Amino acid sequence: MNLKNNRGSDSLSRRLIVVIGVLLCAFPFAAWAVTVTGGNGEHGNDLDPIVRLMLQLAVILIAANTGGYLFRRFLHLPSVIGEVTVGILIGPYALGGFDWPLFGTPFPLGDGMIPVTTELYGIAVLASILLLFVSGLETDVGMFLRYSVKGTVVGIGGILFSFLFGVWCALWFNLADSFMHPTALFLGAISTATSVGITARILSEHKRMDSPEGVTILSAAVLDDVLCIIILAIVTGITRVEQAGGVISWSEIGWIAGKGILFWLILTSIGLLTAKRMARFVKTVRNPSTIAYISLGLALFMAGLSEMAGLAMIIGAYISGLAFSQTDLVDLIQNQLHNVYHALVPIFFCVMGMLVDVSAMQGMLVFGSVYTVIAVASKVLGCGAAGWVTGFNARGSLRIGLGMLPRGEVALIVAGIGLAAGAIPTEIFGAAIMMTLLTTLAAPPMLNIFLRGGPGMRTKNVEDEPAASNITLTFPSYDIAEFLMNRLVKAFRIEEFFVYRLPVDIPTYRVRKDELSFTIVQDADKVEITIMAEGADIARYILLEELLSLQDLFEACSEIKGLDEMRLDIIKGAIEPTPAPEEKA
Repeated sequence: MNLKNNRGSDSLSRRLIVVIGVLLCAFPFAAWAVTVTGGNGEHGNDLDPIVRLMLQLAVILIAANTGGYLFRRFLHLPSVIGEVTVGILIGPYALGGFDWPLFGTPFPLGDGMIPVTTELYGIAVLASILLLFVSGLETDVGMFLRYSVKGTVVGIGGILFSFLFGVWCALWFNLADSFMHPTALFLGAISTATSVGITARILSEHKRMDSPEGVTILSAAVLDDVLCIIILAIVTGITRVEQAGGVISWSEIGWIAGKGILFWLILTSIGLLTAKRMARFVKTVRNPSTIAYISLGLALFMAGLSEMAGLAMIIGAYISGLAFSQTDLVDLIQNQLHNVYHALVPIFFCVMGMLVDVSAMQGMLVFGSVYTVIAVASKVLGCGAAGWVTGFNARGSLRIGLGMLPRGEVALIVAGIGLAAGAIPTEIFGAAIMMTLLTTLAAPPMLNIFLRGGPGMRTKNVEDEPAASNITLTFPSYDIAEFLMNRLVKAFRIEEFFVYRLPVDIPTYRVRKDELSFTIVQDADKVEITIMAEGADIARYILLEELLSLQDLFEACSEIKGLDEMRLDIIKGAIEPTPAPEEKA
């Protein structure tokens, strides 16, 4: 009965979301019709800026989350595509530029280079900082170092081909008059980005995450993020010198590049070297939410320092995340920021969609199509050729090239910075959005096809795997396995480990303390523990202690006095009907 009610509730919730989405799409069209048939287009335009911001955020949160859900649920596409698409529809160049009842013009054009209000763009910048901070937290520096040779070659190959092809495309269409023109540089920088979130999901579904291709793609993506951010720092510095009327010389370029790389290396080194000390200091608070938001505050501080140094704010945010990724606080911070992340990040993607001028893109469709084809070819050729050089066969090289294809959120951030800096006009920004969406859409189906088949290496992979062992315990029932799982979680927390449940379907916990890290998974009546070599003794000791306690508990339960009598009374009561109460005289 409860199962049916739950299913009915889920179905009702889905229908409700679909209805809200339809109404949300229909409402602007109705408002537009009112405007065309006699609306004055001025109603509500004298709203206080703070009130307008609240109304804008209300529309964006409802529209972005509904669009993301519809794209993910019914079209089986990443939610980010739905959020960007909805942003294009409700932006100032589309439906948001018309007069709506109550709102007036909800998204009027801004006064500067950014076509949205300053307040709304500030919220989007905050979301981008949070996005890159979390990206840094998710970076596996150990994996990057283990597979640094293959990953470095593949990452550099993709970066070089993408940047040069992007700049060449700008010169070919006469969008820039020289290689050092800001528009050409930003188009090259945008095409270098790599977002492997979708690729990682596909690799996981095919159980190829730990394959040579999978690990190489992930490690190369880490390097791509680093190099893309360094390229962004250099390109931003050159653009600012050009806009200030300065003359760019090779010595000036060398200084800007050196400053960007030096700033990156210094901050990254300081962050990685002091991360554990910072973690120990922050842990004195002993409140999970306070720890997480102090860490976010440090990321915002680093972002401000990056901007003051003439670089992009996301550089400091990423470095902060990278530093905390090496501490045992990483899961705590991710867990505490989970809701804030999923509230703010859709706002960023939706605002990025709002910056697209669809009408101005009509003359740029040819450029956008060519730019997209070049973006695909540059990653497939550059990363694929590098894969071949490092020992992969043709199939494996193609898998790597396709896995590095999606541009995703990093490209959107770089494009937004280019638009804000005045380096690229809105129509070219729209072409960059087009390229980002199409490469993100093209990668999954092609990768699904080429992941089938044999191995991707020309020779057997002989790289040493990290020493790890799995302990699998099977129990008589699900309830006993769940009971032990809860006991283990409590025991590790008593030993001052950080234990957090991961957002997956089956109960999965990450356990961390300093250098120790392992995973506990309950799958039906089984409990599986994956232990790295350096934490094996401690984990086995705690597990053995809990198993012995569990055994003693079961033996003690068998000696409970009165249990047999109570069982007989229950059985007897179930067989013999209870006599009716005597009626009162």
